[in-house]
Amino acid sequence: MSRTEIQQIKQRFGIIGNNESLYRAIDIALQVAPTDLSVLITGESGVGKESFPKIIHQNSLRKHEKYIAVNCGAIPEGTIDSELFGHEKGSFTGATGERKGYFEEASGGTIFLDEVGELPLSTQARLLRVLESGEFIKVGSSKVLKTNVRIVAATNVNMISAINSGKFREDLYYRLNTVPIQIPALRERREDISLLFRKFAGDFAEKYRMPAVQLNEEAKFLISEYHWPGNIRQLKNIAEQISIIETRRDIDADIIKYYLPKIDMEKLPALSVNASEGAILGNEREILYQVIFEMRKELDELKKIVYENIQTSMPTSTSVALRSYSPIKDIVNENITAITPIQNYHPADVEPSISIDDYSTRNIPVTHEYIEETVSLEDMEKELIKQALIRNNGKRKKAADELKISERTLYRKIKEYDLE
Repeated sequence: MSRTEIQQIKQRFGIIGNNESLYRAIDIALQVAPTDLSVLITGESGVGKESFPKIIHQNSLRKHEKYIAVNCGAIPEGTIDSELFGHEKGSFTGATGERKGYFEEASGGTIFLDEVGELPLSTQARLLRVLESGEFIKVGSSKVLKTNVRIVAATNVNMISAINSGKFREDLYYRLNTVPIQIPALRERREDISLLFRKFAGDFAEKYRMPAVQLNEEAKFLISEYHWPGNIRQLKNIAEQISIIETRRDIDADIIKYYLPKIDMEKLPALSVNASEGAILGNEREILYQVIFEMRKELDELKKIVYENIQTSMPTSTSVALRSYSPIKDIVNENITAITPIQNYHPADVEPSISIDDYSTRNIPVTHEYIEETVSLEDMEKELIKQALIRNNGKRKKAADELKISERTLYRKIKEYDLE
């Protein structure tokens, strides 16, 4: 399908975004719509899976027939068979009359089975028969009925794991999954997040008859980098909360932070340290800082060993002792130079180069007391950024490229460390 056709579909069904994965999902839906093939739509909760069965139905030959959406996870296990396939009078307590099920009602049209992964195994067997032969039997009946229905299913469950754990039938999975459509999570569509927020803010402004809230650049950056475990549904809820609660219409990052659950704040790209474990959470740059930091601690320990051996073994001078411990000298210098290949960073960018030869020429007295040196991770990060800015004459884009980070991250770090 052309981009123009996809844009028309987006406008018709209220889909916002320009992400390539989203375009791909819409394209597949349009391509499969004229057929009667079963479709399985997968994606996390809140990504907007419910729009795609409508796209498929409205662009199919069945568009003038019934479209029925069923939330399989919301129907109790004891009544799900009756809801889907119908029942005869007296088939169970409370069955005061005959009832048609969704598959009988939707014959000729399309039925959307949302959260299909929640179906009980007994119902899965009945559904498999419908897919294979178009036949079903009402609860409490022995008469085989026929239905001509197109099935589109959706789930946020990992189906392979469900099959392996015995919660979902493998044969049914492959019957439903004739054509798979994967809907990307919101964090995989970061370029669309600000667009979606603006759309929701405009909708709520109209609904509540008030001016629409607007995000400044820092607020846009913050929501674009947030993890969004609840996806579009969570973003929409936050847009509504801000629209109602905040009196200001110009929203900055400080306001946004109040509405983002604290449990997920560590998913932001900023460097974060778990106080109990000292674990570094973040991207590859932060892992590099951790490697350097751990290497620095090892060097401190090795230097301590050197001084202790000098005091106990060689009551002369440091220079003689250090020349006697060449294996330790080699280990220390190897550890220092080992940092160099990683992302082209040199220890000199963090602190003056350390070499055993430097100590051997200083003739430090035997009575010298070892003092452990420590450098905080924040100081190290600040120094790396500072040196990169100096080397690039303050040009942030070049400094960001050298540091292998985005300009946004560099901008935030400059403000954080007051490097303006």
